[in-house]
Amino acid sequence: MAVTLDAQLLEILACPSPDHAPLRTGTAADPEADALTCTECGRVYPVRDGIPVLLLDEATEPTTPDGAHADGP
Repeated sequence: MAVTLDAQLLEILACPSPDHAPLRTGTAADPEADALTCTECGRVYPVRDGIPVLLLDEATEPTTPDGAHADGP
């Protein structure tokens, strides 16, 4: 199911990592996923019951094509 957030809310939400980049709905693999993806670092934040969980501890790190995390082995 696709994330349905108010457009104004989506405009002000940003990744909590130091770069504070904008977020987009879905993931690269699934644009309809219940998640928000950082446009800069690629972290994926879950959306649970319509509420974005913008905690770094809850985020999924982006992976490289070989399956490793982008920040290390």
